[in-house]
Amino acid sequence: MKRLLPLAIFVLLIGVVYVSGVGDYLSFTALRENLELLQTFVARNTVLALLALVAFYALGTAVSLPAMSVVTIASGVIFGLWLGLLGVLLGATLGATLIFSVVRTSLGDPLRVKVRPWLGKFERGFQKDEFNYLLALRLVPVFPFWVLNIAPALLGMRLRNYVMATALGIIPGTFVFVWVGKGAAETVRLGGKVDATELLFQPHVIGPLAGLALLSLIPVVVRKLRGRPIDKPSNS
Repeated sequence: MKRLLPLAIFVLLIGVVYVSGVGDYLSFTALRENLELLQTFVARNTVLALLALVAFYALGTAVSLPAMSVVTIASGVIFGLWLGLLGVLLGATLGATLIFSVVRTSLGDPLRVKVRPWLGKFERGFQKDEFNYLLALRLVPVFPFWVLNIAPALLGMRLRNYVMATALGIIPGTFVFVWVGKGAAETVRLGGKVDATELLFQPHVIGPLAGLALLSLIPVVVRKLRGRPIDKPSNS
């Protein structure tokens, strides 16, 4: 029962989210129509609004709610750069930790057997240096966010390393999305749409992210090289 309880809570959350139809409101049209109201509420109730953002983002991340990129951009529009960034980072980390815990406690053994071939592409990296490997994967969003929530749990990654690598690894990409939102407030107000994903993969943005990912992999490479046996000189 203890192992199934997190899964039961998670399934209940999924049901509540999708039955409520909240996903229908995650659009730039809805944001434009309610922008003034939301900005006024944030200005008058900043702490409460920030806590609501963290809670909503955590829930949306945990259940892989579509259009969370819209919420990230909207955070920049409504809260500004730094408050929006703080709220999204906290929410995303909490949500990712929630699904990590559910998979590790309730779904680990049966799910691991079913996806063993798929896990193979991650297994060696996590065995060598789980923290830096996940950090590198988080820095460059090649794999879907939910994939990197599940794979570490199935491969036995330690919770502390998972939380720290996730929190640090999502900072640069999240910054880009929230920053775009802050700068595009007027565009949204006039009814335009903002696609931060296109910007994220522009050379001047993806280049530094890839560089950070490579830097985070240096400890993995160094440890691998240190673990190699030294060839003995020939006697001839």
